[in-house]
Amino acid sequence: MTEQHAHRFERGTDGPKVIVVGVDGSDSSLRAAAYAGGLARRQHALLAVVYVQPVMAAGAAMGAPVGEVTDEIAEDLVAQIREATERTKGIFDVRWEFHTFRGDPYSGLVKAADDLKADAVVVGASEQAGHRIVGSVAIRLVKAGRWPVTVVP
Repeated sequence: MTEQHAHRFERGTDGPKVIVVGVDGSDSSLRAAAYAGGLARRQHALLAVVYVQPVMAAGAAMGAPVGEVTDEIAEDLVAQIREATERTKGIFDVRWEFHTFRGDPYSGLVKAADDLKADAVVVGASEQAGHRIVGSVAIRLVKAGRWPVTVVP
């Protein structure tokens, strides 16, 4: 009697094919992007750079146009990535995409990782002191236990 195996999607069997990295313009997130870019290059994986635009920020309560500010941040991040890509063209070639999601950083990265069928998630260590007590996005991603998570200092 032969057993037939159903074909199904299997993550991570031949190394990562999609690496998601969260960026927000902070130094640690840019270091995470550089690290993830190196991983993507070595693994011939797609680097999905994700910026999660906050829905409501402290400035919104004061009447500041939050949407315009976060759109400017996203445009600036894309410009920085394109510039770095051009500088390394022919030396380091990495396939990359830029995605923006709206919401809180944790939920946005989870949605991105799910939608893009990520094999790995890379984030920068939190630079906010309160996160040592309350918990950072990185800790929440690790606790979710759905993907390998690398936290870059």
